[in-house]
Amino acid sequence: MSATTHHDKTRGRWQSPRPARPGTAPRYGLRTAWVMMASGWSANQFSALLGAYRSNLGLSESTVTGLFAVYVVGLVPGLLVGGPLADRHGRRPVALVALGVNLASSVFLMVGSTAHWLLLPGRFLTGVGAGALLAAGSAWVKELSSPPFVAEAAPAAAAKRAGLFVSAGFASGGLVASMIAQWAPHPLVTAYLPHLVLASAAGLAALPVPESRQPRPVATAQPTAPAATGPGAPAPSAYGRRFLRAVVPLAPWVFAAPAIGFATLPGLVDDGLSGWQTVYAGIMTAVVPGAGLVVQPLARRLAARSRLATAAIGMLVTTVGLALAAPAAALEQPALALVSGALLGAGYGLALTYALTEVAALAPPDRLARLTAYFWTTAYVGMFTPYVIALLSGTFGMTTLLLTGAVLAVVTCVGLLWLNRDEE
Repeated sequence: MSATTHHDKTRGRWQSPRPARPGTAPRYGLRTAWVMMASGWSANQFSALLGAYRSNLGLSESTVTGLFAVYVVGLVPGLLVGGPLADRHGRRPVALVALGVNLASSVFLMVGSTAHWLLLPGRFLTGVGAGALLAAGSAWVKELSSPPFVAEAAPAAAAKRAGLFVSAGFASGGLVASMIAQWAPHPLVTAYLPHLVLASAAGLAALPVPESRQPRPVATAQPTAPAATGPGAPAPSAYGRRFLRAVVPLAPWVFAAPAIGFATLPGLVDDGLSGWQTVYAGIMTAVVPGAGLVVQPLARRLAARSRLATAAIGMLVTTVGLALAAPAAALEQPALALVSGALLGAGYGLALTYALTEVAALAPPDRLARLTAYFWTTAYVGMFTPYVIALLSGTFGMTTLLLTGAVLAVVTCVGLLWLNRDEE
């Protein structure tokens, strides 16, 4: 029998999934991971088209910036609703519905090239679909990459698979969209076609994959035993306190670092890129998350030895990236900005691996999707960093703000180590 959850009618209760046959189960985690790539792709394809929307449709800077922000407005409820729904009703149905919403959002954006009012709901649906996919899909991929679906699996490897595919989507979506916008006809329509193909293929690959959520124990009429026994058993809320201490301080940096890399830096160094701004922006959207993807093997090895060391190194790499961004902006050096962006992306990859591994380690099985959603919600607060920088740049100057960011990254690193000094 396959590793699906089945219903025993004679006993009237749900049974746990049986381990799948060796050699077949590992494909479950990989097949579902493609929905995570579709989520990352949809998030970044629009970022590379901001200049095209201004030039081709004549949209104002404030309108384009507002459309970018609407993504986060949709993402937060997608995360906060998708996580609890996945814990209650299963990862599979929530992830597949979210993938459908994610696919529909690109259709709205394509039609929005002529009916401009559809751009707003298109961006909002992009956020809703991506948010629910991050919550439910991350839990689905992690569980399908762990026992009983996989006989032996390292926790760090199982947790990081979703982050790896999200990073691949981030890196690919912006680059492909920028290339299409530079050279293809009708760029604001054709730029979304690759995502439609990817999302459709990901859905077909994931459709036969079973549910992974373990059923809750069936209530009985017998007296309830104490919830935890033994001297080392944690209190029911211990994982929540650990989450606040070990994940929340770092989470905003997960997206603050790459957002500075692909949303702030290109506009600071593009004076010498006449006619190639869109391509450069696309290259930066590939370099930043691409570096996060490349660093994953190192992040996995570090996380296996010390999760906290992974976080500390990630914050230090982010610090160096921000320190290099300051002279790159001051001297308007596109090449130095690319190096800075790569370091910010590497910091993102290390921080993401740490956070997902930490969440997977501390969440109870029936709270995994919910706690994952809380992490992604806190992480996406960092996406507002470019707007905060733009708002303050007239008063303090861009170089000062970037160097201040480097100092804050060091402070975060020190604070995280101090708060969790007794854990490892």
